[in-house]
Amino acid sequence: MAPKGTFRGKEAWHDPSGALLVAEVTSTSTADRDRDKKIHGYARAGIPVYLLIDREEGAVAVYSDPSGDDYARGAKHKLGPTVPLPSPLGFDLDTAEF
Repeated sequence: MAPKGTFRGKEAWHDPSGALLVAEVTSTSTADRDRDKKIHGYARAGIPVYLLIDREEGAVAVYSDPSGDDYARGAKHKLGPTVPLPSPLGFDLDTAEF
Protein backbone atom coordinates (compact mmCIF):
# COMPACT_ATOMS: atom_id res chain seq x y z
CA MET A 1 0.00 0.00 0.00
CA ALA A 2 1.44 3.32 -1.06
CA PRO A 3 0.15 6.73 -2.09
CA LYS A 4 -1.05 6.89 -5.68
CA GLY A 5 1.82 7.46 -8.08
CA THR A 6 4.54 6.17 -5.74
CA PHE A 7 5.55 3.38 -8.09
CA ARG A 8 4.84 5.11 -11.37
CA GLY A 9 7.26 4.20 -14.09
CA LYS A 10 8.52 1.02 -15.61
CA GLU A 11 11.61 0.39 -13.50
CA ALA A 12 12.18 -3.20 -12.41
CA TRP A 13 12.97 -1.98 -8.88
CA HIS A 14 11.57 0.99 -6.99
CA ASP A 15 12.66 2.87 -3.91
CA PRO A 16 10.56 1.37 -1.06
CA SER A 17 10.44 4.59 0.97
CA GLY A 18 6.95 5.47 -0.29
CA ALA A 19 5.39 2.17 0.84
CA LEU A 20 3.18 2.36 3.91
CA LEU A 21 2.29 -1.31 4.25
CA VAL A 22 3.20 -4.65 2.75
CA ALA A 23 0.72 -7.50 3.17
CA GLU A 24 1.40 -11.19 2.66
CA VAL A 25 -0.95 -14.16 2.76
CA THR A 26 0.80 -17.40 3.66
CA SER A 27 0.63 -20.49 1.54
CA THR A 28 2.13 -23.90 2.18
CA SER A 29 5.11 -23.09 -0.04
CA THR A 30 5.82 -19.58 1.33
CA ALA A 31 4.75 -19.60 4.99
CA ASP A 32 8.20 -20.08 6.52
CA ARG A 33 9.72 -17.33 4.36
CA ASP A 34 6.78 -14.98 5.10
CA ARG A 35 7.17 -15.51 8.87
CA ASP A 36 10.93 -14.98 8.96
CA LYS A 37 12.98 -13.68 6.04
CA LYS A 38 10.39 -11.26 4.73
CA ILE A 39 9.88 -9.68 8.16
CA HIS A 40 13.57 -8.81 8.31
CA GLY A 41 13.75 -7.65 4.70
CA TYR A 42 10.76 -5.33 5.02
CA ALA A 43 12.09 -3.93 8.30
CA ARG A 44 15.49 -3.24 6.68
CA ALA A 45 13.67 -1.47 3.83
CA GLY A 46 11.90 0.76 6.39
CA ILE A 47 8.38 -0.40 5.50
CA PRO A 48 6.29 1.04 8.38
CA VAL A 49 3.80 -1.85 8.63
CA TYR A 50 4.02 -5.51 7.65
CA LEU A 51 0.71 -7.35 7.73
CA LEU A 52 0.93 -11.15 7.66
CA ILE A 53 -2.28 -13.08 7.14
CA ASP A 54 -1.36 -16.56 8.29
CA ARG A 55 -3.89 -19.05 6.99
CA GLU A 56 -2.28 -22.03 8.74
CA GLU A 57 -2.41 -20.33 12.15
CA GLY A 58 -5.76 -18.61 11.54
CA ALA A 59 -4.17 -15.34 12.62
CA VAL A 60 -3.15 -11.89 11.48
CA ALA A 61 0.22 -10.52 12.62
CA VAL A 62 0.84 -6.79 12.48
CA TYR A 63 4.47 -5.70 12.67
CA SER A 64 5.34 -2.01 12.99
CA ASP A 65 8.09 0.43 13.94
CA PRO A 66 10.97 -0.93 11.85
CA SER A 67 14.34 -0.76 13.56
CA GLY A 68 17.36 -2.25 11.87
CA ASP A 69 16.48 -5.68 10.55
CA ASP A 70 13.44 -6.23 12.76
CA TYR A 71 10.26 -4.57 13.92
CA ALA A 72 10.01 -3.13 17.44
CA ARG A 73 6.33 -4.07 17.69
CA GLY A 74 4.44 -7.17 16.69
CA ALA A 75 0.90 -8.15 17.61
CA LYS A 76 -1.05 -11.27 16.65
CA HIS A 77 -4.81 -11.37 16.32
CA LYS A 78 -7.19 -14.20 15.50
CA LEU A 79 -8.89 -14.00 12.13
CA GLY A 80 -12.44 -12.68 12.36
CA PRO A 81 -12.36 -9.63 14.61
CA THR A 82 -11.35 -6.14 13.62
CA VAL A 83 -7.58 -5.57 13.76
CA PRO A 84 -6.16 -2.11 14.53
CA LEU A 85 -3.48 -0.95 12.09
CA PRO A 86 -0.93 1.47 13.55
CA SER A 87 0.38 4.75 12.19
CA PRO A 88 0.82 5.81 9.43
CA LEU A 89 -2.39 3.93 8.57
CA GLY A 90 -4.45 4.42 11.73
CA PHE A 91 -7.59 2.46 10.83
CA ASP A 92 -9.18 -0.85 11.75
CA LEU A 93 -9.08 -3.76 9.31
CA ASP A 94 -12.12 -6.06 9.31
CA THR A 95 -10.82 -9.63 9.02
CA ALA A 96 -14.20 -11.36 9.13
CA GLU A 97 -14.05 -12.26 5.43
CA PHE A 98 -10.50 -13.64 5.60
